[in-house]
Amino acid sequence: MADSSFDIVSKVERQEVDNALNQAAKELSQRYDFKGTGATIAWSGEKILMEANSEERVKAVLDVFETKLVKRGISLKALDAGEPQLSGKEYKIFATIEEGISQENAKKVAKIIRDEGPKGVKAQVQGDELRVSSKSRDDLQAVQALLKGKDLDFAIQFVNYR
Repeated sequence: MADSSFDIVSKVERQEVDNALNQAAKELSQRYDFKGTGATIAWSGEKILMEANSEERVKAVLDVFETKLVKRGISLKALDAGEPQLSGKEYKIFATIEEGISQENAKKVAKIIRDEGPKGVKAQVQGDELRVSSKSRDDLQAVQALLKGKDLDFAIQFVNYR
């Protein structure tokens, strides 16, 4: 019988991020506590730019955006937000959406699978994803449960389960 396998990836649905950003922008324009603070959130190239007239306000903008991401099912581990920076009279936060598993992180996951996973499970790094294969589907499910229980510092999803 052929090996069963699945891929571990770190992908974010760009449309969902866009929807969360639009919802956050709408909420900022409607909420009373953001009136007159110049609070905005928008795409700036590949980055997300948040602006407001005080450090607390710009952090509140980030909080609103994070809430919208969670409601849309996007892990906050994929959001890499910087510290508030003073630019003229405005405070700004630049945030990026992290995608793909770095070689270093892929090696960490492969080591976890080797050390703590069931015997006979193989993990291979393939570009920015990790292919996990085994003869037993039960072993693959055990690996998924193991990785879900780990507190990794990046978001992972399981795809192409065959």
